[in-house]
Amino acid sequence: MLKKICFAMLAVLMTANIALAEKAIVFAHDATWPPMEYMSADKQIVGYAVDYMDAVAKEAGFKAVHRNVAWDGIFAGLANGEYDAIASSVSITEERKRAMDFSTPYFEVKQAVVLNKSNEAKSFDDLKGKTLGAQIGTTGYFSIKKAEGVTPRSFDEIGLAMEALYNGNIDGVVCDDPVAANYALQQAEYAKRMKIAFIVEAKDKEFYGVAVNKGNSEVLELINKGIKAVKEKGIEETLRKKWIGQ
Repeated sequence: MLKKICFAMLAVLMTANIALAEKAIVFAHDATWPPMEYMSADKQIVGYAVDYMDAVAKEAGFKAVHRNVAWDGIFAGLANGEYDAIASSVSITEERKRAMDFSTPYFEVKQAVVLNKSNEAKSFDDLKGKTLGAQIGTTGYFSIKKAEGVTPRSFDEIGLAMEALYNGNIDGVVCDDPVAANYALQQAEYAKRMKIAFIVEAKDKEFYGVAVNKGNSEVLELINKGIKAVKEKGIEETLRKKWIGQ
């Protein structure tokens, strides 16, 4: 009888340890942003950020769950508790920091301007009177709005902005440089007509961070623990080579 009780207690303890090890953190991604986060041909969320968060989860001892969420509602969903974190190429800005907390930065990004190959512009000054598109609510769109003499046009997805440029409905697109490179340099049909014309000059460096609700220290500490390990163990470098090519 004692042996049976001991085995039963051991089984309970093992089950409890498994449950603790399988703590899940749900990450929201706007999966329209290749190569950072996008939908594969078999309808899976893939990309640099997805692999990165999986590695973070493995190193910090939790399970990463990925959910596709449209950008226009992604911050509201976080505030409403629909998921635990946003890992969707969210740049850390002072305005956003007032509304949510951010992890350690996990990627440095710059704003790139994609134009037709025939366009010789080298700065926003050369694009006065032109219409530039970007995904709404992104730092690319904010940079267009700050530029003098340029008309901003917002799109729900960056792919729609690129399509508008390809079809001649706008004059250029501004977005994060790895995304610009994916569309303008790697997607064959677009690469025939489009190029990265220049990088927008910025006073401060821009970084992606994982966003969580204000005060959610438990989730933030786990994510930061994982990010630290991913950087220190060289996993980050491996993922950059896989997805970004550098």
